Amino acid sequence: MSAKKPVYKRVVIKLSGEALQGRQGYGVDPKVAGSIADEIAEVHRLGVETACVIGAGNIFRGLQASRAGMDRATADYIGMLATIINSLVLQDALEKRDVPTRVQSAIEIHELAEPYIRRRAVRHLEKGRVVVFAGGTGNPYFTTDTAAALRAIEIGADSILKATKVDGVYDRDPKKDARAKKFNKLSYLDVLKRRLQVMDSTAISLCMDNHLPIVVFNLVRHGNIRRVIMGERIGTRVE
Repeated sequence: MSAKKPVYKRVVIKLSGEALQGRQGYGVDPKVAGSIADEIAEVHRLGVETACVIGAGNIFRGLQASRAGMDRATADYIGMLATIINSLVLQDALEKRDVPTRVQSAIEIHELAEPYIRRRAVRHLEKGRVVVFAGGTGNPYFTTDTAAALRAIEIGADSILKATKVDGVYDRDPKKDARAKKFNKLSYLDVLKRRLQVMDSTAISLCMDNHLPIVVFNLVRHGNIRRVIMGERIGTRVE
C-alpha cells in the first residue's frame, strides 16, 4: 500500500531531453511537454518541493558532436545552451498550469533565466515554486546527470527521481534481449562495478559519497512520478 502522504519533502526530477520530443524524433512536442508538466504539477500540489534538471538530447548531444570532430568543450557548451531551451519549454508548460516556476542557469543569460544561486533556489522551493536547473554544471565534460546529482546535494534533496523510457534498471537492454533481468534495488557500488546505465559514474559517485538515493522509473506511464512520491515500490532504487 502507498503512504497517505508523500514520503519525500524535496526532490530533484531528472528528465531526458528526449522526453520532450515525443514521437517526432527531434525538437519539442508541446503536447508531450504539457503531459510532463501535468505530472509535475500533480506532485507540486501535494506540497512536495520540486526541482527539475532536463537534458538536451532532443536538440544537441555534445559527446556525439565531439566524436564527429568538434572541439569537446565547445560541443558541451552548445549542449548546455540546449538545456536552457528545454528548461524554458518546461517552465512555460508548468506556468500554463498555474505552477509558479523559476529557471536558474549555471550559464548566465539574464534575459531568460536567473543565475544559479543555491540560497535563492532553496528559498524558491520553500515558497512553493518549482525550480528548473539549466545549463548543466556550467562546465564542459560533465553530464546533466552529474548536474542533477550536484544540485540535489546542494539543495538538500531527499532523492533524485530519474525518469526514463523503461520501468527500472536491467542487467542488459530489455528492448534487445527478452532475458533481461530487472533489479528492484541496487547499491551504488553494484551500479559502478556492473557499469549499468543508470547515470554516469561521476553522478553515481557523488550520490554515493553523499548518501543520496536514486529512484529510476518509467516516465511514459501516467502517474508514475506521483506513485514514487507516495512511496510505491516501482522502478529501481539505488542507495
